[in-house]
Amino acid sequence: MSLRLLSYNIRFGGTGRERQLAEAVRACDADLVVLQEATSPRVVERVAKEAGMSEWASQRGNSLAFMSRVRIKKYEWLRPRGGRHPFLEIEPAGAGLSVFGLHLSAVHSNWTERRRMREIRALLGLLSRRAELPHILVGDFNTLAPGEPLDARQLPPRLRALVWLSGGSVKYQTIQIVTGAGYVDGYRLKHPDERGYTFPTWSPHVRLDYFFFPAPLAASLAECRVMNDSPAFKEASDHFPLLARIECPELTYLQ
Repeated sequence: MSLRLLSYNIRFGGTGRERQLAEAVRACDADLVVLQEATSPRVVERVAKEAGMSEWASQRGNSLAFMSRVRIKKYEWLRPRGGRHPFLEIEPAGAGLSVFGLHLSAVHSNWTERRRMREIRALLGLLSRRAELPHILVGDFNTLAPGEPLDARQLPPRLRALVWLSGGSVKYQTIQIVTGAGYVDGYRLKHPDERGYTFPTWSPHVRLDYFFFPAPLAASLAECRVMNDSPAFKEASDHFPLLARIECPELTYLQ
């Protein structure tokens, strides 16, 4: 049985775009959706209802939330020491794994990259004490993988200035920390030669959204793709959703 897992940054809480977001989620046919910038429980509830998701959870002002049409055994916001923002752990019933949602600090600069490095080390430190737990890292990492260039000319002027203040380039290391800890980049595993840009929807030029699997779990990944083939995605948010299909044990679907 497959779990269709979606990562989706809905931009500034999604207020006023609930219908478009629900349409985008339905188009992905996802079982479990991990949301970023989902700061309004009212919006999450409405989108979940319109998208046919029976379970959802959100905290006001917290970026991470989820909605699901499979039964969730447990979920918890985690605040490991050293982390700037909470992470979200979700355990679907019968999946045999946990999903860890994350949304790392934004903006392209060496200063913010060091912050992202501290944040991911905080999560990896927590997971190192739970080594027996099969899990997936899911979300908007707000950074680039090694070898993937940033065209600063496409950034807004205020953000372009931060790159200039960083010496004209950003030394991206966050993804190297993740892969160095033994995780596999799900999209790159399935698409080694494709760009996979997820942001922004009106002029895609960077890949900010990722699925990471511990190496022993990577064989369970059947599919991973950027959902960018419908006008609904451009209307709903500034990020394209990222979808993974994962082979799991018995899942429990809700009525």
